[in-house]
Amino acid sequence: MAEEKKQEKKQEKPVKEKPEKALERQKQEQKEDEYESLVRILTYDIPGQKNVYSGLTRIKGISWAISNAICITTGLPKTKKFSQLSKEELKKLEDAITHFKAPDFMKNRRSDPETGVSSHLFGTELEMKRDFDIKRMKKIKSYKGIRHSMKLPVRGQRTRSHFRTGGKAVGVMKKTEAPAPKKTNDKK
Repeated sequence: MAEEKKQEKKQEKPVKEKPEKALERQKQEQKEDEYESLVRILTYDIPGQKNVYSGLTRIKGISWAISNAICITTGLPKTKKFSQLSKEELKKLEDAITHFKAPDFMKNRRSDPETGVSSHLFGTELEMKRDFDIKRMKKIKSYKGIRHSMKLPVRGQRTRSHFRTGGKAVGVMKKTEAPAPKKTNDKK
């Protein structure tokens, strides 16, 4: 009987995991949840646990103000999670982003030099336009283009103490002391 009681006590005790293994298991479960709830909008992956308002800012070219405007125009609550959105709501969001209608002061490409039309660009299109603009400025050798080619600040920042990536460090150099004159024994 005593042996049977000991065996029952052993079976009743729950098996405890080491805290390190428990943490690793929790991290793996969280990673699996993250992978399952990714939403893809305009070639950007947005985590499902993000709100619509903050998740839209993950897309390059969408600021907080534009994210707010998109939430208002689509009628989606800002606090709703991306994982809770239906396919119709996601399609509605994508359409609102691609056909964004706002006043000119909110757009990131006002009066384009080539076409003269104001537009709002997102993602890789925005990066390409910026790169082409910089190349155009370098080609026509405008002041901004020259500053870009020399890798100096373009917008009027001071350069006395910053932007020293290129050449030699500028600063105060210590004078090297000349060796002391040798004493000679000239006793006559």
